Amino acid sequence: MEERLVSAGAGEEEQKIDRALRPVNFNNFIGQQKIKSNLKVFIQAAQEREESLDHVLLYGPPGLGKTTLAYIIARQMGVNIRVTSGPAIERPGDLAAIVTNLGQGDVLFIDEIHRLHRSVEEILYPAMEDFALDFIIGKGPSARSLRLDLAPFTLIGATTRAGLLSSPLRDRFGVVNRLEYYQKEDLKRIILNSADFLNISISAAGALKIAESSRGTPRISNRLLKRVRDFAQVQGSGEIDEEIAVRALGLLEVDHLGLDHTDRKMLTVMIEKFSGGPVGLDTLAAAISEESETIEDVYEPYLIQIGFISRTPRGRVVTPQVYRHLNIESKNYVQKSLLD
Repeated sequence: MEERLVSAGAGEEEQKIDRALRPVNFNNFIGQQKIKSNLKVFIQAAQEREESLDHVLLYGPPGLGKTTLAYIIARQMGVNIRVTSGPAIERPGDLAAIVTNLGQGDVLFIDEIHRLHRSVEEILYPAMEDFALDFIIGKGPSARSLRLDLAPFTLIGATTRAGLLSSPLRDRFGVVNRLEYYQKEDLKRIILNSADFLNISISAAGALKIAESSRGTPRISNRLLKRVRDFAQVQGSGEIDEEIAVRALGLLEVDHLGLDHTDRKMLTVMIEKFSGGPVGLDTLAAAISEESETIEDVYEPYLIQIGFISRTPRGRVVTPQVYRHLNIESKNYVQKSLLD
């Protein structure tokens, strides 16, 4: 899969900048108001009871701030945070080594928790519920069970695919929050804050134009900000105003809805080769030379979110908005009957 400017994933170098731009408390964290207000209550209640915070599950599309919230929770609780990911914990012993080194009330943050190996997940259940690890020592008739007590801790799990979590694991989280895409005004504030931190001169109108093309995702906002800055520096006065923002985004092939050439190619193929659909996932993948998993996990979610694609029992269908957005005349709206 080619690297996309509007991808919500982050490379290694980009993660370093993300960490620098990451807010350190709830007051500086823009957006997700309901989640923030609820977490403040839960944290205050846990502190007053002198207990560790209930285990927290954060899920939603990538780039919305799940990792940032985990760091803020640990900071607000006044405890240390240990960060790992599901694929990195290959054996039960790896998990045991991590949780036995956690202090009272510490936070263990597991990114991509849906990718935990099943054997590791089973060790995690008693650790979450009883703050203990159960081991079997020996084999056969002489085997015996050993329980190792742990300091109470808070597990924060993050995932972009909550549906892949097993029910026993999901049920052990006391606090479950879904992060939603951001509104344009919130993204505008994030862009202005990032520009101030990076010493970039930008107008409010320029920030709003970038926000409109950010697909509701702060990570994409910051990436577009840095690329538009380059155009402002080389082809403009150095300040990002509305004019240079529009020109730069056009040269980057990102439109006002955040669609790039890959999105438009997929939609155009659906219209020109399949009359707007319905078209099966595998057929569409073959038509645009892409993996079906990539289409389902990377391309489709945002297009469905903005109402450009609908999934039907017979396959994917483009909606009438797509014809208007791509300025393509539609002679027949077969899909209308499928969406009714």
